Amino acid sequence: MKNTKIIVSNKAFRKYSGSLAVTLVDEQKNISSFLDKQIKRQIKKVLELGDFSGKKGESLLLYPSSSGIKGTVPAERLLLVGLGDSGESKRAALFENLRSSGGVIAQTAKKNKAADIMIALPDYLSSLSCNGAEQIVEGVLLGDYQFVKYKKNRKPDEEYSGIKKITVLSQKNLSGVRRAVKRAQYVSEAALSARDMANEPGNNWTPQDFVDFAKQIAGQSSLRCKILNRDQMKKVGMGGILAVSQGTAVPPKLVILEHVPQRYSKTILLVGKGLTFDSGGISIKPSAGMEDMKYDMCGGAAVLSTMQALAVEKPDVKVVAIVPSSENLSGSMAVKPGDVITHYNGITSEVVNTDAEGRLILADALAYGIKKYKPDCVVDLATLTGAVIISLGHHRTGLMSNDDRLAEKLSESGALCGEPLWRLPLGEEYSKQIESDVADIKNVGGREGGSITAAAYLEKFVGDTPWAHLDIAGTAWDFTKKTYIPKGPSGIGVRTLIDFIRKWKKTV
Repeated sequence: MKNTKIIVSNKAFRKYSGSLAVTLVDEQKNISSFLDKQIKRQIKKVLELGDFSGKKGESLLLYPSSSGIKGTVPAERLLLVGLGDSGESKRAALFENLRSSGGVIAQTAKKNKAADIMIALPDYLSSLSCNGAEQIVEGVLLGDYQFVKYKKNRKPDEEYSGIKKITVLSQKNLSGVRRAVKRAQYVSEAALSARDMANEPGNNWTPQDFVDFAKQIAGQSSLRCKILNRDQMKKVGMGGILAVSQGTAVPPKLVILEHVPQRYSKTILLVGKGLTFDSGGISIKPSAGMEDMKYDMCGGAAVLSTMQALAVEKPDVKVVAIVPSSENLSGSMAVKPGDVITHYNGITSEVVNTDAEGRLILADALAYGIKKYKPDCVVDLATLTGAVIISLGHHRTGLMSNDDRLAEKLSESGALCGEPLWRLPLGEEYSKQIESDVADIKNVGGREGGSITAAAYLEKFVGDTPWAHLDIAGTAWDFTKKTYIPKGPSGIGVRTLIDFIRKWKKTV
């Protein structure tokens, strides 16, 4: 992943002579005051003709050298991007418009191979802190993403390495804009790290790679890193992770990262499913589309990438991230349907279906993390069930929780970050579906309410701790098409978790 240089300046628009100058125009026809009268007249003519109206997602590329405004716009290109309704009363909708505008900018830069761009912040967005700088830059960086590591013979029209430099123009509060841009950069870089991990093939991203990533970011920061290997898991009794890993030669790992401030009063536990490849085990999946099962570690990628950002942000709340990681294959020692295992907290489970393995490894991690770190709340993320896609499509993450306030705060953060959640119920009637005749519980409860019964399984391991489960199977890849989310892994959850952590201490 490359680093893009971002500069904040209050210099005149006419000082920029790079590849692509950008200004945002809203549906109310507001134009940035950075632009000279001559440019504004040109834009107003375009608006009068109806070729561009400022709607969300619209864009129009002008070439100053051939449009009579070269003297006031020395840039090679001038891009008008539609912001939509800048007077939108709902912050979540306005933030999403700004990120989408940033994505349009990134797409245009790619099409024109513009490595150096300048963005004039819309001064008419006075209702927003720093005129939306954070959301615009976030959209650009997220939309500029490429994963070309394994493309060794790229076509000439594909040879674009992305945006190298962004200049952000602001009329005032430069220090505030710089802080906003810095936040956008390290949060976006964290989300892109999650995408990078997910894009890696199963042979190049194994449990050991989660270990290496955790050690790397811990070595560059004040984060603490701890790894549990197979022997240590046996010693403490993590029967779920051990069972899932029986069919593979790749050793399982439990990866733990801690952010521990000097002073703190609250602790948040994050747990992410880290199945680096899931064949289904003995209950093998259909071959069609199985290549996508390299994405079964997106929950783990999200929580470790969140820690990458927190290492920079340094919130005054303790945050612990745990990733139980393994492969799920069908080797000669693989766990079999009907086997009974014992989890970390002593609960026995009948493994009815070996393809319902995510809940087995998460259960151990949840029970272990809650006992060891005694968190004030816990959030787990997992590509857990195909059933959630049947319920919500690829547009919303399924949310299940035993705590209304926790669920509400996560939903608020998800909405603000353009990663919407939808709460599904929990209750005794669902828990009854996972009762077993031979063990305490079984790992599937039938097709009906499959996402909920999976969460009901996890609920057995959290006790009274406020807990929320995010089923990201429908949003971790093939997420709703957006200008700033290219095809493939979305990096879902990272930005939502960071926003939630920022605000959690203030809500309890």
